[in-house]
Amino acid sequence: MNILILGGGGREHALAWAVRQNPKCDRLIVAPGNAGMTGIAECAEINPNSRAEVLELAQENAVDLVIVGPEAPLAAGVSDALRDAGFLVFGPSQAAAQLEASKTFTKEICDACAAPTAAWARFTEAGPARDYINAQGAPIVVKADGLAAGKGVTVAETVQQAHHAIDLIFKGEFGDTSVVIEEFMAGEEASFFVLVDGNACLPIGTAQDHKRVGEGDTGPNTGGMGAYSPAPVMGEAIQQQVMDRIIRPTMAEMAQRGTPFQGVLFAGLMIEDGQARLVEYNVRFGDPECQALMMRLGAQALDLIHACAEGRLTEMSVNWADDHALSVVLAADGYPGDYQKGSQIKGLGGLPENSFQMVFHAGTGEKDGHILATGGRVLAATGRGETLAEAHQRAYELVDAIDWPQGFCRRDIGWRALNQG
Repeated sequence: MNILILGGGGREHALAWAVRQNPKCDRLIVAPGNAGMTGIAECAEINPNSRAEVLELAQENAVDLVIVGPEAPLAAGVSDALRDAGFLVFGPSQAAAQLEASKTFTKEICDACAAPTAAWARFTEAGPARDYINAQGAPIVVKADGLAAGKGVTVAETVQQAHHAIDLIFKGEFGDTSVVIEEFMAGEEASFFVLVDGNACLPIGTAQDHKRVGEGDTGPNTGGMGAYSPAPVMGEAIQQQVMDRIIRPTMAEMAQRGTPFQGVLFAGLMIEDGQARLVEYNVRFGDPECQALMMRLGAQALDLIHACAEGRLTEMSVNWADDHALSVVLAADGYPGDYQKGSQIKGLGGLPENSFQMVFHAGTGEKDGHILATGGRVLAATGRGETLAEAHQRAYELVDAIDWPQGFCRRDIGWRALNQG
C-alpha cells in the first residue's frame, strides 16, 4: 500500500513509526512531516489543510490510504475532498469533525442523547458571560468554542481568573469564537480511544496525560507535557459504562443527524466515584497520548486503521500485550507562552530507536545537518516496559541523553499512577 499521513507533529511521527512496521506499507509519505521522520518516510512540503494541495499529492503518488493526523485538516474538509475524489480516508467528515471543532455542537449532541457531561452555557458577548460566572461562582471552566490547539481551556479557581479567561477569548486570543462556560467537574481525568467505522465501535486503548506545564500538575494548560498508557482508572467496568452511556449514544445521534462518524474518537473523561462524565471529544489521536499508544500497538495499528476506513471493524480485535508506555514531552523554554525558535538539539544521533525506546519529533527541522527546534513542544521521549516504572525509567533515560539547554520537561510524568503502585 502507498500510504499518506497528513501532519507534522509528534502524533504523526508515532503513527508513521507504527505504520512503517507493518509489511502492508510499501511506501509512506508524510505531509509535511518533520526532521525526525526523514528516515522512515518521504516528507512532502505541502499545506495539509489545503484540499487542492493534498488532492494533487495523493493523485500524483497513487495513494491507497490517507491517514489524517491533526484536527485542522478535518475541520477544513480535507477528508471530504479526498473521499469525493475516490480515496480511502481514515478520519471523519467536516460535518462530523464538529465534535471537536465546536464545543457547542458537542454539548448539544450530548444533551440530545443524554450522555453525562458538565452543565453548560454559551455566550457570544463578554458581559453576559461575566454575569453568568458571578452567579455560578468558582471553580468554573471557561472554553473557547472553536479549535485552540489544546490551549483554549481555563479551569478557573476564582471568579477573577474566569473573567480574565473571558477577556482573552473575546480579545481574539483563539480567533473569532464564542465562549462555552461549564460546571467544574471533580475527579480523575482519563483519555479513551475508540475506532468508529460509521457503524461499529472498537475501543483501542486508554491513557492519561498531563496538561499543565508544571510539576504536580500546576501552572497553565498546554497541549500536553506527557502521557502514559494504560490509564489505571479506566478498568473494564468503567470502559463498558463509557461505551454504553457516552460513546454509542453519541455515535447513534450523529448517524441519526446524517453525519455518521468514521475515524478515531478520543473521549476526554472525568471519573469520580466509579462514574464517568464526558469532558470533551477530539476527532483524532491525542498528542502525546498517541506516542504511548503507538508504542504499545505497533504494526497492528495499520491493520486497525485500514479496517476502520473500509468499514470492517466488526472483523477486528486489538491484541494488547500486558505492558505500559510513557512519553515525556521536551518543550522550548517559555512554552506555553513566548519561546524562541532555532536552537540546536544535540545527542539524538546515537539514541535507541526500537519498540522499547523512541524519541518522536514534533517541532523540529533540519539545517546543515543539525536538528533545530521549530515549535513549542519539540520532542517526546517515549519508553515501554512490563511495568509503568520500567517505561518511566526508559523514557527518562532518553531525556537525560538529549543535549538541549534551551528546552525543559516535567520530571514527574506518571506520578499519580506510580505513587498508587
